[in-house]
Amino acid sequence: MRKTDKQPKRKTGLDYFLIFWVSLLIVLGVGLGGLFLIRGGVANPPEEDPEAPVASVDARPIPQAASPKEETEEPLQEPEPEPEPEPEPAEPVTLAFAGDILFDPSYAIMSAINKNGGEISSAFSPDLMEEMRNADFFLVNNEFPYTTQGSPLPNKAFTFRAKPESVRFLQDMGADLVGLANNHASDYGEISLLDTLDTLDGAGIPHIGAGHDLSEAAAPYYYETGDLRIGFIAATQIERLDPPDTKGATDSSPGVFRCWDPKKLLEVIRDAKTQCDFLVVFIHWGTESQEAVDWAQTDQAPKIAEAGANLIVGAHPHVLQKIDIVSGVPVAYSLGNYLFNSKTLDTGLLKAVISPEGELQELAFLPVLQSGCRASLLSGEEKERVLAHMRSISGNVEIDRDGKITW
Repeated sequence: MRKTDKQPKRKTGLDYFLIFWVSLLIVLGVGLGGLFLIRGGVANPPEEDPEAPVASVDARPIPQAASPKEETEEPLQEPEPEPEPEPEPAEPVTLAFAGDILFDPSYAIMSAINKNGGEISSAFSPDLMEEMRNADFFLVNNEFPYTTQGSPLPNKAFTFRAKPESVRFLQDMGADLVGLANNHASDYGEISLLDTLDTLDGAGIPHIGAGHDLSEAAAPYYYETGDLRIGFIAATQIERLDPPDTKGATDSSPGVFRCWDPKKLLEVIRDAKTQCDFLVVFIHWGTESQEAVDWAQTDQAPKIAEAGANLIVGAHPHVLQKIDIVSGVPVAYSLGNYLFNSKTLDTGLLKAVISPEGELQELAFLPVLQSGCRASLLSGEEKERVLAHMRSISGNVEIDRDGKITW
């Protein structure tokens, strides 16, 4: 038979040998690769803790949702109250006092004021106006009634009255209080005093020394600033006759607070002293046109001081009198005319500085000249002239070149 197909080749022993070794190499390769994967941690990851949070792909912990209790914020603490601001330190108080003034249009002062434009500023030098207005409290002696009614008292040499509208001059001067305890308060009868009280009340200007009855006439006025309380009392010895032309107030009738018999005045002083830190007595006394103090002044001054006054200021003589120390208390016996007539007269403005504790810290006399119906604050040689005169009559005190008074 002809053999046309190719017969398969029989495998030899070499062939089987090669197959064995190739198969072995393949098995070994696969096994080593698997071992590598196992050791790299991919094939068999570690067992998870059931309580552990699930990690994100980048292996950072995923924040867990907070419970309602955890979401509640701690309560805000109340802010501590701000400390109270420190109180402003109390300042000393400056009091100013002046003598007699007159706004009667029948006399020279008002005639000059009206001729010069009708303003009170024309009657004072600008620096004196400034002193009056800058004082914390200014008291002046109002030596006339404000009225258009009544008749002049008979047998009286001088009777005064001013138009009620002229009360504005007190405001322009800076007056805070006026004394009415004088011998001209009711020159046109009882109605003139009552009109004066109404006029001053209507202008909002306090007054002392006269009233609808004795209780009102004798009542002190108290000025209060901060914790400091300063009292003021006004009384008059004038006229020294019985009965006087200027009636004294009674329990049921109007008039001035008379102190020719000082018993009532001393009672009022003692009581007022318990109500204030510093007490001023503004008194109408002395003899007209006399520089020397009289026996009634020297008799009452120590009684007033010992009753409780811290400062005594006088008026009525129309001239300056000495400044003295009586029972430890300073007494300016008379400040003279301030703006009263056309005469050329030395006068002054008395200034007292009161400490916040109610102590007299400083006392000074500022020389003033009344001349030509005008009052001017003095300086230079004229100031020294007046101060030298005050030193000569005030032997128990020292007065320096600025007018400061010490003892």
